[in-house]
Amino acid sequence: MTLSPGLDTPRLYRVSDAMRLLSMSRTVIYEQIRAGRLRSVTQGRTRLIPASAISDYIALLEQEARAS
Repeated sequence: MTLSPGLDTPRLYRVSDAMRLLSMSRTVIYEQIRAGRLRSVTQGRTRLIPASAISDYIALLEQEARAS
């Protein structure tokens, strides 16, 4: 699955989808959201993670890995 927006690519992911994409637990996803490291939006009562936020988060992790 690619993270660049296209006609057939989702632009918003449910937390369960983000968990699968990032190989993280629900708890860790919500911790990263609370810490401001992973952006999210809400639609009604549903929390959604934009595809761009997932890409940005991966870039942040890569940057941190290079810095250490």
